[in-house]
Amino acid sequence: MATDEKIYQILSKFDQDKTRLMDILLSIHEDQGFVSADDMRKLSESLGISYAQVQETATFYHFFSNTPKGKYNIYLNNSITSVLKGRAAVKEAFEYYCGTAFGSVSEDGLFGLFDTSCIGMNDQEPAAIINDKIFTNLTPFRVKQLVDDMRKGLSAEELMYEDFGSGNNADPDIRAMVTNNIRKKSIILKKDYEPFSFLTSKLKTMSPEEVIAEIEASNLRGRGGAGFPTGLKWRFGRRTAGKHRVIICNADEGEPGTFKDRVLLTEYPELIFEGMVVAAYATGADIGLLYLRYEYKYLYHFLNRKLTEMRKKNFLGESIAGMDGFDFDIRIQLGAGAYVCGEESALIESLEGKRGEPRDKPPFPVEKGYLGYPTIVNNVETLATAVKILHHGAAWYSSFGTKDSLGTKLLSISGDCRFPGIYEVEWGTTLREIVAMSGAEDVQAIQVGGPSGMIIGMKDVNNMDNSELMKWYKPSGMMIAEKFFDRKLSYSDLPTGGSIMIFDNSRDLLSEVVMNFMNFFIEESCASCSTCRNIPLLMKNKLQKIIDGHGIRQDIYDLLNWGKILKASRCGLGQTAGNPILSSIFHFRHLYEQRIQSLTQFDSGFSLEKATEASRKYLNKKPVFHHF
Repeated sequence: MATDEKIYQILSKFDQDKTRLMDILLSIHEDQGFVSADDMRKLSESLGISYAQVQETATFYHFFSNTPKGKYNIYLNNSITSVLKGRAAVKEAFEYYCGTAFGSVSEDGLFGLFDTSCIGMNDQEPAAIINDKIFTNLTPFRVKQLVDDMRKGLSAEELMYEDFGSGNNADPDIRAMVTNNIRKKSIILKKDYEPFSFLTSKLKTMSPEEVIAEIEASNLRGRGGAGFPTGLKWRFGRRTAGKHRVIICNADEGEPGTFKDRVLLTEYPELIFEGMVVAAYATGADIGLLYLRYEYKYLYHFLNRKLTEMRKKNFLGESIAGMDGFDFDIRIQLGAGAYVCGEESALIESLEGKRGEPRDKPPFPVEKGYLGYPTIVNNVETLATAVKILHHGAAWYSSFGTKDSLGTKLLSISGDCRFPGIYEVEWGTTLREIVAMSGAEDVQAIQVGGPSGMIIGMKDVNNMDNSELMKWYKPSGMMIAEKFFDRKLSYSDLPTGGSIMIFDNSRDLLSEVVMNFMNFFIEESCASCSTCRNIPLLMKNKLQKIIDGHGIRQDIYDLLNWGKILKASRCGLGQTAGNPILSSIFHFRHLYEQRIQSLTQFDSGFSLEKATEASRKYLNKKPVFHHF
């Protein structure tokens, strides 16, 4: 429990502002590792909000705890790419050498072992977060070294067994053993641009309306996956009246398999921040917020240093770059571990110090967002791309990509390939080209767009708009079978937020991949909607029944019908939570047919003999069953 004096110091640091509850809770965790019930009562009394309001935030996020943790807290990524690269052996090694199981703290209080969802390191798995530092390419041997050094009392930074990673990962304010793995550069990643040169030169010659018109002419669409036209969003934001307007950079990339924003934040922070300033100029915003996922906390001080440098050069603050009346500044808000905060309205709730639950729409954030002000939420890649477009012009940008999907896309490629990493490709690139450039062989399937995407099979691939699935769901991505690798990445064919995961023929798509994706959605549901809270678990149990050999044909029909119920969920994340199963049924149905009992009409999956096995052994009696 924190002392009254410590609580007072932390509250004073944030002006006793209840909307900064996330920062207050993060600070208490930084000080003592957890937030106790007494701490929550003190916060409730001091902030003038109910105990329940404090508690619901303090218990919602993955990295918050209300009980003491270990001196060293180890969060091991459990995403599918980590599993494919040997996570099980690493987990076993941690448990053996630490002397405790995952989900618990060792008796001596030295080690806390915890599972965690994707931490944005899919190109260097298995990876873990140890006391907020990233450790990549883990092996059982390295785990032993780490645990030995932790028992010696070394700090997290002293534990690093390799040199710091490439590029800015070696910066004194980062010092991470993370590598960038940039494999292919094009118009965005090519460093042919002097940071802030557009802000200090051309921006002064353009009106806000001209900036918006140029972005509209480029047909830039949101790079987070939804693909909403950026210029239109900026225009809506500018038109909406409000005492303040807000620009939010969504740096909460939590979709498993995505890590492109990590590299942009590490190597191109000036481009992102300049994009926020330009967006503020165009929309008339005076408040800027960058929501940084907790998993990227190791970048926090580095990014704040960049903001400080910008303020010194008058690129933030009042009368930016000498333009009277253009006042704008940026604050970085750390998240605390919640996939759902990638949804813009849930992210805004988190920014206001609440649980990260999606809001009902309308009103949309651009009408009523952060603290009720008109709010424009853009993805990291979108803001970086906007600067390049404005610098070179919409006509230049339209010379890249396809007719309906202009420009380039950053891909995070991982899984069964020799060269995982970041690839900047033009829209229109085929999956076959991606397979070749990533060094993948014997490929069974490619997941395009993350777990919320789809698995597409042969019979529907040329008739998607007419398929039954398309009548009630628009995918954000897909898993593609080998026969269709000539399909092209584009908004009209294969849209994607950037996640590309490759699976070769040694993988069991149902028991390894689909089951992992379902576990992810069950773990990360905000539980606000009963559909999202219950249906994915029911679907997972049904899938397990089929995998165990107890499935019948009716089970497949049940899964299809239950999946449609998810459409009633409030947000897109809940609506897509059944996609791993649904799309695999539609397009890899033979994998289900191979497992079900085709001539059996009924099988509950329940075994009376197995259920009574323990009591039979204890009583040393053989029960008599009467089956009907």
